[in-house]
Amino acid sequence: MITLRHFAALAIAASSLIATAQEPLPPGAAPMAAPMAAPAPVPVQPADAGPIPANLENSVVKVFSTLRRPDPYKPWGKATPIEVTGSGVVIDGKRILTNAHVVGYASQVQIQASQSGNKVSATVVAVARDMDLAILKLDDESFFATHPPLARAALLPSVRDQVFAYGFPTGGASLSITKGIVSRIEFTNYSLDTAGLRIQIDAAINPGNSGGPVVAGDKMIGLAFSHAANTQNIGYIIPNEEVELFLRDVSDGRYDGKPAFVDEVQTLENPVLRTFLNLDKSVEGAVVQGPALSDASYPLKEWDVITRIGETPIDNQGMVKVGPGLRLRFQYRVQQLAKNGKLPLTIVRGGKTMEVQVPVTAGRKLLIADLDGGYPSYFIYGPIVFSRASAEFLSFMANSSNAMSAYSYIKSPLVTRRGDSPTAEREELVVVSSPFFPHKLTSGYSNRFGSVIYSINKVPVRSLAHLVALLRDSKDEMIVIHFDQRGGENMVVRRREMVDATEGVLSDNGIRSQGTGDMLDIWAKK
Repeated sequence: MITLRHFAALAIAASSLIATAQEPLPPGAAPMAAPMAAPAPVPVQPADAGPIPANLENSVVKVFSTLRRPDPYKPWGKATPIEVTGSGVVIDGKRILTNAHVVGYASQVQIQASQSGNKVSATVVAVARDMDLAILKLDDESFFATHPPLARAALLPSVRDQVFAYGFPTGGASLSITKGIVSRIEFTNYSLDTAGLRIQIDAAINPGNSGGPVVAGDKMIGLAFSHAANTQNIGYIIPNEEVELFLRDVSDGRYDGKPAFVDEVQTLENPVLRTFLNLDKSVEGAVVQGPALSDASYPLKEWDVITRIGETPIDNQGMVKVGPGLRLRFQYRVQQLAKNGKLPLTIVRGGKTMEVQVPVTAGRKLLIADLDGGYPSYFIYGPIVFSRASAEFLSFMANSSNAMSAYSYIKSPLVTRRGDSPTAEREELVVVSSPFFPHKLTSGYSNRFGSVIYSINKVPVRSLAHLVALLRDSKDEMIVIHFDQRGGENMVVRRREMVDATEGVLSDNGIRSQGTGDMLDIWAKK
């Protein structure tokens, strides 16, 4: 059994872990050196791997970024600035295309052309973090007079096509060009709620290559964005189809996200499963294992067999044929067929074939969402810091198997509700985001870092804003805080003492504000 003492020790260890952790580089970025309408399906056809034009190198740039990312454990500040480099490519519209992780949370961005001694300041104007794409505009657009856009191929390459990866990887200052072939094409998850096409190549892709073009013949076929860790010659690129979807999406100045089919499905390979569903051999498809919604009006039900997406047949492994020698997950067709938030499917239910229109959304909303390029909201009440649970906040568990095991044992919602969607009763999880500041008001209580708030004076907490409002409006002498977990202590503090102590806590710890503007607005509405 985990006692209060054990949990306190865990919290102290976790807070020590976050205090000593080094700020990681974004995946695929390199540390900066010392100063010196839905598209049609893409047909599969071999790309021409002819001679490379001499001026192609003028379209590739090096990207320099200074990043100030959030600190989820000290939400009143930002993480230490880090300097990273990546790559980019000139595209139409006097723009630079690169990876989101190269410029995410950038306070300063500059680009430099190959063989140039000058850097040009840039601004991030569009970001798709889920697809790892971003667009830069330059302060001095005369740069584009001598650096033309690189043409993008309209065709998906074939496996074994020859490709060249351009970029500025770590290990040197000049442009690097590596040669390889297309090894694999698949439709896979980019993030928890977003999937897309991904091309695997065996050309070397290293930190710093991120955002650079991969070329077949004289045209770009995709953008380098990652490499497989602890392996050799396995790199990944974002193909042009995904790039085009992104560019169309942000043409109105806003990124909405890709349409997503979020119903859970399984294969139809097991013969006993087929017998259970009374299916003859002619029926192939994917079985609905968990509908996205359980209400009676939702068009998909458990045990429905999805046989077609649009007019494309789905096989018993949930795959569709895209071209000669290429099969992809049927969800690939969602980004091509979804219109006005609806996706046409053919299903078999109880032996009857029917056509349905299934709702699709731009990503799935989660109870524990990521910050999506923002900074965490917070509110300080006496020596306690409250904030929203976020995917970034959970990184302390990812780095500690002991923390994950302990939080699982006490049934913390940070673990048990990781994939849940928000509801009216619980819009988000509110956590104690930092170890208690030293103060007599919390003496005798365990360190509650990472604990989820269940209620304030027996009123269940829906959100951080709701918590602030409850503390603001309370007239009780005592504030009783219940935590959402198995076992563990509750806290009782005096309301007036907590309010009176807050200013001193802020001053002692060099914190300028009791909370973010959104929370202070709520606190002030008395």
